[in-house]
Order: sequence, then structure tokens, then C-alpha cells
Amino acid sequence: MSPRHLSSLAAKAEVFAALGDETRLTLLAKLAKGQTASIAQLTEGTTLTRQAVTKHLRVLERAKIVHPTRAGRESLFAFDPTPIDEVAAYLQTVSKQWDAALARLKAFVEDE
Repeated sequence: MSPRHLSSLAAKAEVFAALGDETRLTLLAKLAKGQTASIAQLTEGTTLTRQAVTKHLRVLERAKIVHPTRAGRESLFAFDPTPIDEVAAYLQTVSKQWDAALARLKAFVEDE
């Protein structure tokens, strides 16, 4: 495997890990509405602390799913669907490979 391929897999793994948490999925659902939001706005209506939200946003930021911008003293976070689209395309490729492998197995078994 090439080093580029490995880093691509590492990036995909980071996205999967970031999406593997209910709190982060909840934050993404709020951000996916298209509006930027501050940490204070993202904690509204939850029992989460600002520190907990910040921790989860940093995980999403490392996976490049959210991007912060400064607005005065606040950080505003925006959703970027690109990494999720990339892993969805990856899963589609893997699914096609499995479908092809199962078709070959079926053909082999039926020929016997």
C-alpha cells in the first residue's frame, strides 16, 4: 500500500471514530442545519457542559467534519459534509467489492 493510501485510510478511520459517538452525532445534527453555532448555542437544551461540547467539537474538527471561525471572542463552528461524503463513497466501493465477491462465490457453488 502506498503512504498516500494509508493516510487516506487513517483519515477515513478518524471520521468513523468521530461519528461513533452519540453526543457528536447530536452536535452534527444541530450544525447540519446550515447555520454556524457557538459552543454556548450548542449546549443549549442539553445537560452537557461547555467543556464537554468543546472536547467533542475538537474530535470533529480533527476529522475535518467541522471548522471553527472566530467572531469576536467566540468560536463559531460550521459543518463540512466533505469527509462524510468521502467515507460514504468508500463504503459504496467496499460494498461493490463484497457484492462481486459474493457473486463469484455463488457462481462457484452453483457450478459444482
